[in-house]
Amino acid sequence: MATYDHLPVYKTSYDLLVELFRFVKNFSREYKFTLGESIKNEAIEMIRNIYRANSSRAKGALIQAARENAETIRLYIRLCKDLRQIDLEKFVRLNGLIESVSKQLTAWQRSAP
Repeated sequence: MATYDHLPVYKTSYDLLVELFRFVKNFSREYKFTLGESIKNEAIEMIRNIYRANSSRAKGALIQAARENAETIRLYIRLCKDLRQIDLEKFVRLNGLIESVSKQLTAWQRSAP
């Protein structure tokens, strides 16, 4: 079993986490402590679920939870775009990372016993 920090999905998720923390820093005050904190917490929970899935025998439920975290983040990012807290370029970049994580989690879930 690979250590969690060598998993491609973990590396991509961590890159997403860093991008999200940088992104939330520039929110207007109105959204920084509500929507911004929710985004950061969801990303941290996603990485936590990936770590747990890697070290667990019952991976399916934890991978599914991480997939749900990724979709929730995608929803939050779309909301940010609609609230004009993010420009189109950043929106596309973050969605690309989310899509990569989602595809990797889906493939991992299919191959898990």
